[in-house]
Amino acid sequence: MTSVHDALLAVAAGADAIGVVLASPSPRSVSLDVAREIFVAVSPFATTVAVTSSDRPDDLRKILTLRPDAVQVPGDLPVPRDAGVRVIRMLAPVDPLRGDCDAVIVDNSHGTGRAFDLEYARRCVAASPVPVILAGGLDPGNVAEAIRSVRPHAVDVCSGVEAAPGVKDERLMRAFVKACRTVDP
Repeated sequence: MTSVHDALLAVAAGADAIGVVLASPSPRSVSLDVAREIFVAVSPFATTVAVTSSDRPDDLRKILTLRPDAVQVPGDLPVPRDAGVRVIRMLAPVDPLRGDCDAVIVDNSHGTGRAFDLEYARRCVAASPVPVILAGGLDPGNVAEAIRSVRPHAVDVCSGVEAAPGVKDERLMRAFVKACRTVDP
């Protein structure tokens, strides 16, 4: 999310978690101040996730001052055990599965909207010692089938619910959540 407005729309649409990109070359990356505003504004029942592609411990230290519920980090960035956050590690198809985190996210698109590798995602879900989150190329039109096919613990969407880069579309967010909920657990 890049704004409080979009984050509140996502929560109203039924999103379980709100991700904010920080310390990243992404056009969706926001400042610590904007991230703080978003995290403070959302419901205490929505999980806040600070997302970074930075492998710099100093960037992570700054991000942790926001006190998100979880951080999504590159595979090898060390997160202090006493940080008080859940750790989601990003996996690429060449990366080994990880057990030193609370979840892994399978996404080879990194916010570009490219589709995920379905077979790789299935193998990850089958073999992972921790929950797998599926991302990459998901949108309201394909998310239900992706969930049925892969059976991830959760799904993550970015560009698939945008009106423009960094600007969420309320109609698409509602349609995405509705599509997710049509799949039997």
